Amino acid sequence: MSIANLDRFALLVIDVQRAFDDDPAHWGGDRNNPDCEANVSALIDRWRAAKRAVVFVRHDSVTPGSPLRPGLSGNAFKDLVRGEPDLLVVKHVNSAFIGKPDLAAWLRERRLEGIVVTGITTNHCCETTARMGANLGFHVLFALDATHTFDRKALDGGIIRADEVARVTAANLNEEFAQVVNTSDLLK
Repeated sequence: MSIANLDRFALLVIDVQRAFDDDPAHWGGDRNNPDCEANVSALIDRWRAAKRAVVFVRHDSVTPGSPLRPGLSGNAFKDLVRGEPDLLVVKHVNSAFIGKPDLAAWLRERRLEGIVVTGITTNHCCETTARMGANLGFHVLFALDATHTFDRKALDGGIIRADEVARVTAANLNEEFAQVVNTSDLLK
């Protein structure tokens, strides 16, 4: 697999926050990809060792009852999200591009060509950020195995398993909005 010059890509670590471990039922049920956090951690280490841009994104929910609200323990990053990022983006919606400070402007000021999307959840904030990044003209690498999601309730009342949600997200994104990759592709 040929991947562009990764020195021109910022690593986005999206919403890797404690609330996602606290109450899986709040998010839809069982989660997939138990290796997500280890893969995100490996990518953070690699990006820092290579002196590439690392961006942490935190969801500060304004929704009453959300465990991601500022001031609650669930709002904090998980322990693997350590050290100072090159940029911290705080958002209240699904896309890291609709947060503060302006992620797109920051990337352009540094002449960065693309983003590597990691984090939680695959089909919400990660997918939305990937789609918007592509629409804004950035190259997007979507590190599928450095994301995870939860089971979803289908409209007919059935359950769509988290692995299937992730598989469909990858199919929706690949070749139109992003190049779907694995952590091992990025660590080579």
